[in-house]
Amino acid sequence: MDLFNVKGKIALITGSTHGLGMAMARGLGLAGATIVVNGNSSQEKIDAAVAGYEKEGIKAVGYKFNVSVEAEVIAAIAKIEVEVGNIDILINNAGIIKRTLLLEMEVSDFKEVIDIDLVSPFIVSKHVVKGMVSRKQGKVINICSMMSEFGRNSVGAYAAAKGGLKMLTQNMATEWAKYNIQVNGIGPGYFATSQTEPIRVEGHPFNDFIINRTPAAKWGDPNDLAGAAIFLASKASDFVNGHVVYVDGGILATIGKPSNE
Repeated sequence: MDLFNVKGKIALITGSTHGLGMAMARGLGLAGATIVVNGNSSQEKIDAAVAGYEKEGIKAVGYKFNVSVEAEVIAAIAKIEVEVGNIDILINNAGIIKRTLLLEMEVSDFKEVIDIDLVSPFIVSKHVVKGMVSRKQGKVINICSMMSEFGRNSVGAYAAAKGGLKMLTQNMATEWAKYNIQVNGIGPGYFATSQTEPIRVEGHPFNDFIINRTPAAKWGDPNDLAGAAIFLASKASDFVNGHVVYVDGGILATIGKPSNE
């Protein structure tokens, strides 16, 4: 099982104070990695997340910085490397979504989504990977989406960003594989999180849509992402480069159930 060993590795997970980022960080932490928690909303939220990780025996530290501001990213990475150590694993998870129809969306809102969901993975990766290049090893995992493959009403900016992130992942792999750096993505399906809790009730139209659209006939458990994260962060994926692993219960495998099924 040494193939999946991440003990002693240092993993920076952006946007890891809650939700799916926290679930992936938790999985890596329980597998023995040191978790570098990132957020930008408040230091209190970061501290609370770190305390939560530590209660489970996970070694964790927290750093507040805006992933879309290059100067903050450069300063934070330098500080992490001095105070914690070299970053072995980077998960670009931080992101936002604005549910607005394209004809009604302000250009400023569209640009904000692109900036955080697509430009920030470029910024953070660029400055983390410089150290990986010098050490001739590293793992980068970009959190893509099913919207990397298809669209849906009111998420045009998000889909544009996540589609771009899929291609950015492939280009990162193309340029950095020669340095023994593996760059891949994870594309989550629909998961049971605090954000989706209000609609995950029987009879809610979207809940019924997800249950019927997903071959597994259920919402995903955030912990279901841990295995994919560990695989892509470990030696088990040393010759895997430029792929997106979709953890979606089979949604992308099917056109969906017929209405009379």
